[in-house]
Amino acid sequence: MSNITVEELKEQAIQLRQTAVTMVYHAQSGHPGGSLSAADFVTALYFREMNVNPEDPEWADRDRFVLSKGHVAPIQYAALAHRGFVPMETVKTLREYKSPFQGHPDSKKCPGIDISTGSLGQGLSCAVGMALAGKLDEKDYRVFAVIGDGEAQEGQIWEATQSAVKYKLDNLIVFLDDNGLQIDGPTNEIMPNLDLEKKFEAFGFTTKRIDGHSMEEILETLDEVKNVKDGKPKIIVCNTIKGKGVSFMENVVGWHGKAPNEEEYDKAMEELARGLNA
Repeated sequence: MSNITVEELKEQAIQLRQTAVTMVYHAQSGHPGGSLSAADFVTALYFREMNVNPEDPEWADRDRFVLSKGHVAPIQYAALAHRGFVPMETVKTLREYKSPFQGHPDSKKCPGIDISTGSLGQGLSCAVGMALAGKLDEKDYRVFAVIGDGEAQEGQIWEATQSAVKYKLDNLIVFLDDNGLQIDGPTNEIMPNLDLEKKFEAFGFTTKRIDGHSMEEILETLDEVKNVKDGKPKIIVCNTIKGKGVSFMENVVGWHGKAPNEEEYDKAMEELARGLNA
């Protein structure tokens, strides 16, 4: 879908936000805050950047996507539904028995999920393994991973980072959702990450920090790094707002893992709809 415009991507991101909030509302369970903060770069990946085929989800040469912060599954599920991997009518079945949309991504239940995730810190290791396999098999596919700033407190993240550098995985592109909040409060109070961009750079990654809600910056950065074959993995650290797009959820830690009631849901959908009509 490389011919999609920036404005169309912005509208698509709002639609994904609407769908993610709808999923959490109908389930009365889930994680809306981090789903909303990741919506813009997830949209850019699924609707413009990644080489995937909804009609053949297991196509061997597809780009891979690993949602290491698996609790924000609603935003990936929204992308998969809008992209055509699963029927749109399933979006109201989040966390139901036999639904493709379990509480965390399940590759055995949902087409388009490349690996089951949810245990924080582990997904980046999986992405490193996929990227290494691509190198060993002499494949051209890329591996995209999404990690959280709270998740970056996990030691396994840094073990995976070292491995990615050792094996020169320039086919690995990581997005770090730096929204400043985790389940127990602000990340800089729970366990300060310091300068994540400089930390990854010190390990040997090509790094860049951007506005994670600027579709223009996201696309420009992807264009800069996607075809660079210099033996260095890449990370894009995204300054984001937890709950982005819904005023009463923005920067409120309580919306990390809470479902809206009917009144809150109606207000959220009204605010997001105004963004579509702007």
